[in-house]
Amino acid sequence: MLKKTMLAFALVCGTAIVGSPGASAGPQSCESRSNNTIAKLLECVTVDGVREHQAAFQAIADANAGIRTSGTPGYDQSAAYVADRMTAAGYKVTVQSFQFQTFISLTPSVLEQFAPTPVGPVVNNIMSYSGSGDVTAPVSTPSAITGCVASDFAGFTPGNIALISRGACTFAIKATNAFNAGAAGVVIYNNIPGTLNGTLGSTFTLNIGVTAVTQAVGQQLASTSGLVMRLKTDTFRGQATTSNVIAETKHGNKNNVVMVGAHLDSVNAGPGIQDNGSGSAAILEVAEQMAKVKPRNAVRFAWWGAEESGLVGSTHYVNGLSTAERNKIALYLNFDMIGSPNYFFGVYDGDESTFVKPPGFVPPGSAQIEDTFERYYNSVGEPFQDTDFSGRSDYGPFIAVGIPAGGLFTGAEGIKTAAEALTYGGTAGQQYDPCYHLACDTFANISLHALDVNSDAVAYATLNYAMSTELINGAKSKGNFKPDHDHDEVAA
Repeated sequence: MLKKTMLAFALVCGTAIVGSPGASAGPQSCESRSNNTIAKLLECVTVDGVREHQAAFQAIADANAGIRTSGTPGYDQSAAYVADRMTAAGYKVTVQSFQFQTFISLTPSVLEQFAPTPVGPVVNNIMSYSGSGDVTAPVSTPSAITGCVASDFAGFTPGNIALISRGACTFAIKATNAFNAGAAGVVIYNNIPGTLNGTLGSTFTLNIGVTAVTQAVGQQLASTSGLVMRLKTDTFRGQATTSNVIAETKHGNKNNVVMVGAHLDSVNAGPGIQDNGSGSAAILEVAEQMAKVKPRNAVRFAWWGAEESGLVGSTHYVNGLSTAERNKIALYLNFDMIGSPNYFFGVYDGDESTFVKPPGFVPPGSAQIEDTFERYYNSVGEPFQDTDFSGRSDYGPFIAVGIPAGGLFTGAEGIKTAAEALTYGGTAGQQYDPCYHLACDTFANISLHALDVNSDAVAYATLNYAMSTELINGAKSKGNFKPDHDHDEVAA
């Protein structure tokens, strides 16, 4: 479905594109016309336009030690790039600064087996907000492998390294229980196949090293008698300043706002061009191509900072809204990782048909948003499936206050099933994104097909709701634009 040939890779290395506003690639008429129908907008939202922004993010990372982590110059330059592009496109732009607890791994974490037989380094991923330490000690497991309550550590030998399974509670709870029992370090292993990349959360301040390994490695370690390991972590945790970038249309009902968001920051391990340069670049391309549209409802685009630190930016934004301001937000659309190399097409499960939630967890209206994306996929003949409102992305603070939400996701560290490989192609038994939270999450880490399809899906949903939120709250459409209907409907 690629509409154009891919940008030359040389674009990644050029610096002229950074902070250099201009029209994205597409038909010449896109530069001057109002893309006020689905057909017009989808013609002008191109994968090359999205890739232009991803190339800019890559160039910024290349100039800043390979990262775009919130609290670093790489993030600040990414935010400036977005703000410059949106200002040039005619939006009202606000840069919302805030402080947060940041985490940086100063040197790679080390996990090494010394007994019963030295086997050298073990592949591991440090947990974000881990403390520092360098300890060589016996390894013990709690009586209940998840370690979610203090009593699980009854009889634990102080000074040992705790080996704990993922599941049932947060990583921070596990690490805190281990610390209180006298553990000198913590290793958490996955409870499903694949790597484990997790965070202890920005409020975790205990000075204990915490790292993660795969399920297979963890189970092997747990079955090894007389196990002695070295665990070394070298980290910085402290206050930093970062920002959200908010850009709003100058036209449209300010009392019925459609919000569209994606997190802009990367993890400390790499440039984050898929996670989440894909979502950030897609909504930037859509916003630029909608610049001349006069929507019925105000559209507010948001690029969140410090998502990788625990949804800090979006939480700061939502918590700063008054009740009246929250009530003006009709819905929130979230786009986090929408071009995974070994993708599936996931739509957040707003009707809870697959992932049942506690009463009130998914706000009313979210099912209608799910239907909108499913209608788009059906219209272009693409398969799709439900994905969980797991709380791991920036929709979390919005649904917590009752704002309907939805969005797209193409997979992270999860493992593709054989059935999914038959449906979507790709490789069963491998991660949806093999470079998730790693240094290899670069400009090359992408499915162009998934990115192309989903960029159009972003445009489709955004323009539909810009013109009408009747499906969500009964607000009528503009002129003869029919909400969530055929691609040839016309806006007044």
